[in-house]
Amino acid sequence: MAVMNKSKAIRVAPGLTCGVYRMSVPGDKSISQRVALLAGLARGESVVTGYLRGEDCLNTLRAMERLGARVRDTGETLIIEGTGNALVQPNNPLNLGNSGTGTRLLAGLLAGFPLSVTLTGDSSLCSRPMRRIQEPLEQMGATVRLTGEKGTAPIFIQGGALKGITYRMPMPSAQVKSCVLLAGLFAEGRTVLLEPAKSRDHTERLFRTLGVPLEMTDGRLELEGFGTKGPDLRGFTIRIPGDISSAAFCLVAAACTPGLRLTIEGVGLNPGREAILSVLHRMGASVVITPRDGAGEEPMGDLTVEGGTLQGTEIGGPEIPSLIDELPILAVAGALASGETVIRDAGELRFKESDRIAVMVRHLTAMGVQVSETTDGMVIQGGTPIRGGVELDAHGDHRIAMSMAVMALFAEEPVTLRQVECVSTSYPAFWNDLKRLGAQVHETE
Repeated sequence: MAVMNKSKAIRVAPGLTCGVYRMSVPGDKSISQRVALLAGLARGESVVTGYLRGEDCLNTLRAMERLGARVRDTGETLIIEGTGNALVQPNNPLNLGNSGTGTRLLAGLLAGFPLSVTLTGDSSLCSRPMRRIQEPLEQMGATVRLTGEKGTAPIFIQGGALKGITYRMPMPSAQVKSCVLLAGLFAEGRTVLLEPAKSRDHTERLFRTLGVPLEMTDGRLELEGFGTKGPDLRGFTIRIPGDISSAAFCLVAAACTPGLRLTIEGVGLNPGREAILSVLHRMGASVVITPRDGAGEEPMGDLTVEGGTLQGTEIGGPEIPSLIDELPILAVAGALASGETVIRDAGELRFKESDRIAVMVRHLTAMGVQVSETTDGMVIQGGTPIRGGVELDAHGDHRIAMSMAVMALFAEEPVTLRQVECVSTSYPAFWNDLKRLGAQVHETE
């Protein structure tokens, strides 16, 4: 086991309380950050319900304030007064904290403005690859310098006077796609994106909501740029659905607990995010979807899961881009299932807040699971007793912390998790929601 650093720690004891529960989860992280950028561009006020008040989304919102937007939080809603395409020059670097999504998307937006801006963040953010956005933005005419080691942040951007390009993406990535589309709004001419496989389409849906013309065919996106003046976006009203990536943790915990029935209300059911439900169905989980209205272009519904037993499965190929964030908790589901679970084609996991393949393999092994690491995934032999009485370091990675907390619920003894402050980046109420399901969760030294 790794040497533990001094930091906040959580002790999770085994067991949930069987019964019938209802809950909601925070607003979708990916949609929240995109809404912050586009509302900050728009002319007039936008009214946003369901915005995620996690650190990643708040850092993105603060960056837009530094660029001239004004934000009021009423508790129920956010009121964002946009700049009408008149972003201002910030005096200092914009600190995005741990938000890779916010950084990559904001880089695309800033590329369209005659500003000189540096984007930076914490040590984790400044270790993640950024060349994937540098290449298309420079082809469009922006100056992008990666001043960190090995092509990482801090990122210096000098934007303005962009031209549309045809860009064939080397791998499916919603963040890179969105970065280029945001830059394309301020380009002269047509921007064409060719995707090797479909990735999440939150940006495209928001563009449609705001009346931005976007042509879409299989694997091809075309956007006619508005030039340096940019699009005439008007303030808008939007409801952000619950984040299915956050719901995944309680879904798996409930699915593995016979006698527990959980309904999670108002979850976003974007087709590019539903693969987690397909995988759980393959594993034998009972998950019922009840559609709901109210989130505009983004489908939404209630998810009801009945606890039972799971079977191992194979996860890979075209479904990976749609559930890349859920793979750590699916690794836990595989460890709790009977039989073998294989995760492949997921090399992208090595470049998240941590190397999620290596860390999950190490932690599962520490808890007695038979698991082997591969270049792009892992092979898990499920159904063995889960060892407790261990201390695990979340490495400042929110999805690792929450995944191992769920794993601890099924251990033979309590488990201590360290460096878990990161959970607040995406799911500030996570520990309280576990307690609502009967989990024994205590802060410790």
